[in-house]
Amino acid sequence: MASDQKIGIGIIGIGWVAGEHIKAWKNNQHCEIVALSSHSRENAVAAQQQFGLTGARIYPDWADLIRDERVGLVDVCSMNHLHVPQGVAAAEARKHVLIEKPAANDLAGLRRLEKAIDRAGVKSLVGFELHWSPYFESVHTMIDNGFFGPLYYAECDYFSGNWEKWYPGYPWVKTKEKGGSALPAAGCHAVDAIRQFVASDATEVFAYAGNFTGTMEWEPTILTAIRFANGTIGKVGCVLEGNLKYQFNLRLHGPKGTLVNDRFLTNYLPGQTGWAEFPTILPDTPDVTHHPFQGELDHLIDCMRENRTPIVDIKGAVKAHAIAFAAEQSSREGRPVKLPLPPG
Repeated sequence: MASDQKIGIGIIGIGWVAGEHIKAWKNNQHCEIVALSSHSRENAVAAQQQFGLTGARIYPDWADLIRDERVGLVDVCSMNHLHVPQGVAAAEARKHVLIEKPAANDLAGLRRLEKAIDRAGVKSLVGFELHWSPYFESVHTMIDNGFFGPLYYAECDYFSGNWEKWYPGYPWVKTKEKGGSALPAAGCHAVDAIRQFVASDATEVFAYAGNFTGTMEWEPTILTAIRFANGTIGKVGCVLEGNLKYQFNLRLHGPKGTLVNDRFLTNYLPGQTGWAEFPTILPDTPDVTHHPFQGELDHLIDCMRENRTPIVDIKGAVKAHAIAFAAEQSSREGRPVKLPLPPG
């Protein structure tokens, strides 16, 4: 594409996360929001006025937004169960796609989306925005500099209760039809974190799951053990029920050192005798206003302009989601599940 040509952004789903996406798109000089689609015209008009999107058309039907010739990239911020049909339609229209997590609620939908994006040859990015977290960037730097040595154990927890008190999407996310299940709905951020730090494909998963409060139609508590191809053992804890304050815990162990959230111990520093704490911005809230969307969205625009592959494209997202779906299968069947999962 021409270097001076602005990319037209069309956003589907004008809810909780869309406002933060709009702020990030507006901050990027290479794109322009040209279309909004929402099942609530009131929400779309309010966003148009709040963010000064006078040139953006409002479409009650998301299919009409995808057909808009000004739209070059479709940003899918809708309810979870709509991500696959909307992402597939965008790819088939040869539009690049940003899809909020989860990319899909089940394996069949995930394979359908992957095939559509592959056939179209469009750029894709799935919403694992923590790749651009300052904290994650620091951890990657520690790993790259040998603070811990080759990792043999990695642990990440996504703990977040009382959804009915703080999450606007609670009425739909708690349902099987629209929300899906615990790992796609939320815990996939922890799965993605494990994958990026271990830097190896998962080969086997075993999980236990339960519903102890009845607040969700699906099982909101699930514990997943993961074996990686390089021998690393992983654990993902996900609890989305009960009186629980949000926590995103990270623990890494290697022969040379250990990381526990914002503390580390390493023989890379020969004089270190105890835990060292580094000031950072931890991913310690589920509030989207705290999330690093600017880096994520800027990365996608750069990849489009420079014809590069985004670091969390549909292929990477498939591997993270496959761990989640394998964990659910394991908890249902009471047995380990091998990866990769069968192709669709």
